[in-house]
Amino acid sequence: MAKLREEYNHFLEDIEKNLKNKEDLEYVKVRFTMFVDKVIDEMDMLIDYKTQKMNELEQKQKEIDNKMSKMQQIIDNIEKDIYSDEGFDFEIICPYCDNQFVIDVDENKTEVECPVCNNIIELDWSGDVEEDTDCNGSCPGCHGCDEEIQKEQLKSEEQTIQDTDKKENQEENNDDDM
Repeated sequence: MAKLREEYNHFLEDIEKNLKNKEDLEYVKVRFTMFVDKVIDEMDMLIDYKTQKMNELEQKQKEIDNKMSKMQQIIDNIEKDIYSDEGFDFEIICPYCDNQFVIDVDENKTEVECPVCNNIIELDWSGDVEEDTDCNGSCPGCHGCDEEIQKEQLKSEEQTIQDTDKKENQEENNDDDM
């Protein structure tokens, strides 16, 4: 604006030098001042309009930045869930002592030691839920297989007793018939 004011003053001096008629000089000064006032008003309006638009843009940019920040937090959380350095937790129940504990998922591990009874637990990451049929009941600290065998033996003994009782009853019935 300083250059514009300087140019305005220079223009007025030039007109005063070149116009000798005082009435013409006054007319040109007034008319030129009115013109410059209009130009300055238009410039002020344009500056106000541009300032308003810049403020709106800055406000929208802040809103966008806030949304981007929230989205980045969500993405970071999703990424942390998917690609966690800590790994995933896997809950184990010891088949020997029923202790429940948590380990990190590591598909390269094939066994883990129970922190309570110190028995080794084999890990199967395949997801198959089939029961192990190769158990021979000789696991250290494992009495589950022995109990199963004992139950089967008891059932077998009970069946034998029942079969014997039936046989005896049939023989008694046969003896009575004679």
